[in-house]
Amino acid sequence: MSTSRTFHHEAVFYGGDDEFVDRSLAFAHEGITRREPVLVMVGARKLELLRTALGGRAEDVHLVDMEVVGRNPARIIPAWSRFVADHAGNGGGMRGIGEPIWAERTASELSECQLHESLINLAFANADDFRLICPYDTAALSDDVIEEARRSHPVVSLGGAEDMSHEYCGIHKVAARFSEPLPEAPAEAEELTVTLAALRVARRMVQARAEEAGLGERSDDFALAVNEVLSNSLQHAREDGVLRLWQEPDGLVCEVSDSGHIVQPLIGREEPAIGQIGGHGMWLVNLVCDLVQVRSTEQGSTVRMKMSPSV
Repeated sequence: MSTSRTFHHEAVFYGGDDEFVDRSLAFAHEGITRREPVLVMVGARKLELLRTALGGRAEDVHLVDMEVVGRNPARIIPAWSRFVADHAGNGGGMRGIGEPIWAERTASELSECQLHESLINLAFANADDFRLICPYDTAALSDDVIEEARRSHPVVSLGGAEDMSHEYCGIHKVAARFSEPLPEAPAEAEELTVTLAALRVARRMVQARAEEAGLGERSDDFALAVNEVLSNSLQHAREDGVLRLWQEPDGLVCEVSDSGHIVQPLIGREEPAIGQIGGHGMWLVNLVCDLVQVRSTEQGSTVRMKMSPSV
């Protein structure tokens, strides 16, 4: 196993629960033996499998439900950032197990998870002594998902044999997905030109559609999130933007597109410092919404938000 003191980001390919437990348990036990802090973020069922396998050592590991933290994949990097910040400078290493991708993820969630897996290389490029492994279930995931994991992880392992990924895109290309367009909004989406004069109309429309979609008490939160994005659009875009709103089987979606260019692909994934002026808008949006997708090129930007009736 590599002993590099630089950030180590590894895709661990496994087939089924038994191999997941064996590989994760070995990694966690090694950290416990070395007195390294260990954070595990996986789905609830696998979390319990690992808790049982750890037995009395489970109290030496931080166990967190990825289905809660990573419901919106944009919240995962901030969770790792807090872990790293809490343990940086302790004179030793730190390690994590994070499984953001599982077979039941929707297409939109999967796309955002894959962006996350690329951006994590950028977010922790300078996080020395941090070892992060990302399990991928080859028995449940498609070949395309596995191939993408090879492109987003510098290190891969299969059957316990660790090797450098020859398909890894490199740190200079990890944000490439950030500039790829999202799928087109459906033809039946409601549309409104975003102007300062129309801001109040837009807020009322979003609020009304949220209530109609059964968001209940969450309607106010969704309207607030959309308002943050609309305000940013009006402040930074060169031209009027467009708001689109549509219903999906599992929630309400709102998209804001404009001519502005977002230069920071980690927007909304870095927790604002105490007393920081600005930079809170997209952070708030990510905290509130179930899914947030941001894409940007020099020609324009799109922020797509989704919220379901229940969490």
